[in-house]
Amino acid sequence: MRSRPARNVCALALLLLAGCGDVKSPTEPLEVPSSPAFTFAQVQAQIFTPNCAKAGCHAASAASGELVLEAGRSYGEIVNRPAVGNSSLDRIEPGNPERSYLIRKLRGDPDITGSQMPLDNPGSLTREQMDGLVGWVRAGALNN
Repeated sequence: MRSRPARNVCALALLLLAGCGDVKSPTEPLEVPSSPAFTFAQVQAQIFTPNCAKAGCHAASAASGELVLEAGRSYGEIVNRPAVGNSSLDRIEPGNPERSYLIRKLRGDPDITGSQMPLDNPGSLTREQMDGLVGWVRAGALNN
């Protein structure tokens, strides 16, 4: 049986450790806060309109991959719509960025059909843009 001071020291140590939150091992990566989720209006204004909805890409006049990403039309073309390059995935699956083919195309994942997007400047989206887009999908891909 331990003495009362030893029990008090143990109890204090446990309380201090409990207040520290999760203890990470030295090899466990630190969680870096990502950018906040975009609204769909931000996705359109910051990603689709300047990078995708142009002639030769995803403009209505000549939409590559049967996908139009112009304002007023893009949401209906991507959310819960099967991907042309991989019919087992949707272009955007609300709540699941990893099962959203559009995210894979923009990242240039090895399992995509064709090239990384945007085709004229692959990998050109900023970290903030990608994080905002992924956050929007993770939050349910609302039309907001």
